[in-house]
Amino acid sequence: MTKADIVNEISKNTGIEKITVLKTVEAFMDTVKDSLESGKNVYLRGFGSFIIKKRAEKTARNISKNTTIIIPEHFIPAFKPAKTFVSKVKNNVK
Repeated sequence: MTKADIVNEISKNTGIEKITVLKTVEAFMDTVKDSLESGKNVYLRGFGSFIIKKRAEKTARNISKNTTIIIPEHFIPAFKPAKTFVSKVKNNVK
């Protein structure tokens, strides 16, 4: 499902114009991105959490040059679904 599909579905279910729904969806995504960029997690009860995960420093190999490189500690965004959401998907997807 794409963003356009989401906008169409919300517009169809609520009767709100697509352009208004699109602006709302984009505002939601911008708010989540801004929150994560500033180090704050986003919690949506019953759906899940957008969180910041810390990746530790590690040693890796560049196989084309046969050299060892150090990948520094860094943070990545992640999504952790709510338990109720996971159980519904687990029981309904075939």
